[in-house]
Amino acid sequence: MITVLVANPKGGCGKTTIATHLASAFAGAGLRTALADADRQRSSLRWLRQRPDEAAPIMAQDWRQGPKDLPGPVDRLIIDSPAAMKLGKIDELLRQADVIVVPVLPSGFDVGVSRAFLKKLDDLKPIRKSKTAVAVVRNRVQLGTRSAAHLDRFMLGVGFTGVGRLRHRTIYTEVASQGLSIFDLPAKQYEDLRDDWAPLLRYIENADPSISNFAVGE
Repeated sequence: MITVLVANPKGGCGKTTIATHLASAFAGAGLRTALADADRQRSSLRWLRQRPDEAAPIMAQDWRQGPKDLPGPVDRLIIDSPAAMKLGKIDELLRQADVIVVPVLPSGFDVGVSRAFLKKLDDLKPIRKSKTAVAVVRNRVQLGTRSAAHLDRFMLGVGFTGVGRLRHRTIYTEVASQGLSIFDLPAKQYEDLRDDWAPLLRYIENADPSISNFAVGE
């Protein structure tokens, strides 16, 4: 099993969008997938309740009171962390994670908060010992803008692996209200957006080379 923790103390940076899309991508590839919501806002749990029966199944896990045992075998566990998460409380979730995904928005305030969070993450023992991988993802990027260029410069100095960038598109908001992701939509129509996710999905897969049956765009 690979466990992915999506985390950043900055609210509104797209943690739930990334968590739900990762869960949908893995489930759509035939992997037994669970989505654990540790945020009191319950955004991921609401998304799962809206998910159509014909969509690839994802097991819902309520972790607002802390991690719980999974009800059965799982290949991929995605954890949607709470906003404003205190580093003193991250240990419990961190112990579960093989990969931490940190979304960063192209704004000065978001970059500053994310830089401080990454610096503190760097001091945590599991990360110092390279037991937990950290992937920084540029989110809601509008290519060719000054903010995108600023974010690119930020990525050069974060000290962690930068894994792709996700372009800003209204389709993400539209599908979220239906309990869906772009991985539940026709592959050809949204092939370019699926390609944005390919570097992150492959990075996560490399956390467990023994499992290699995932392919972007399935």
